[in-house]
Amino acid sequence: MATSIWLWLGFNLAVLILLALDLGVFNRKQREIDVTRALWLSAFYVVLALAFNAGVFHYRGVEAGYEFLTGYLIEKSLSLDNIFVIALIFAHFAVPLQYQHRVLFWGILGALVMRATLIVLGASLLENFHWIVFLFGGFLVATGVKMLVAAGTRPDLANNAILRLARRHLRVTPDYHAERFVVRRDGRLWATPLLLALVLVEVTDLVFAIDSIPAIFAVTQDPFLVYTANVFAILGLRALYFALAGIVTRFHYLKYGLSLVLVVIGTKMILNGILGEKVVPTEAALVITALLVAGSMALSWLRPADPSAAATGWVPGSKPEEASRKP
Repeated sequence: MATSIWLWLGFNLAVLILLALDLGVFNRKQREIDVTRALWLSAFYVVLALAFNAGVFHYRGVEAGYEFLTGYLIEKSLSLDNIFVIALIFAHFAVPLQYQHRVLFWGILGALVMRATLIVLGASLLENFHWIVFLFGGFLVATGVKMLVAAGTRPDLANNAILRLARRHLRVTPDYHAERFVVRRDGRLWATPLLLALVLVEVTDLVFAIDSIPAIFAVTQDPFLVYTANVFAILGLRALYFALAGIVTRFHYLKYGLSLVLVVIGTKMILNGILGEKVVPTEAALVITALLVAGSMALSWLRPADPSAAATGWVPGSKPEEASRKP
């Protein structure tokens, strides 16, 4: 179903207004975001997404409504893994709590641009080359298996190639300069550790986008539904981070659940490509995704991991000097 250009423009205008209110009005002054406020913000974005979903059901029909809801659930679930990596990045750079909001805001703005680009590219490829569905499906299955094998490991930020490249080509100050990403010293520009943290956050989201965008294309190939589901999941990511960063590591089985979600969605895409457009219905993908995510989180809660094995070296709320590493 073709989407009016006015609907695209209206949706993006609404997103820009939300972002402007967020940074320019509600969070003009840098401050720490407590868990209670973060939970309310996160709930607001979830309700906003569900209200939009109700509009999709009403104006586009039941099938489109389930496609958006399934895509949104997949993106929201995968963002939980993103939160864990972002927490490690902030710990590595000992980013003060009052500046984390600024990094996440600009990181999310960059993520919106990157994902929009990937969605346009993916939609164009799927429209012109049917065999791409098998490539996307195989990629999702392979990624899911890879995540399953590496579920117990954590990223090695100290040896990250992007970080090493940035340090090699940028002059980096040893300390933070309030919320600034760059400063001028003796007529020369210097990057601050806050800029390095932002770069890694952007790279992290790009990696997750490469996994998640094919996953939602396995549910629907409507670019508008793919884009809006991604945007709603990303808009709530910052609030979700401040709400869950302190406990996300307790869900040690979640990575296994998300890995299986990718395998299931990839298999659905391949089967639908071979046997027919809807041989595996969207409703089935929605139920399986919900069961895998909820089941892995419930199992994590019922069978807690060894605290020493789950430790990240950083607890949200701690002071910068208490973090395990310095910039």
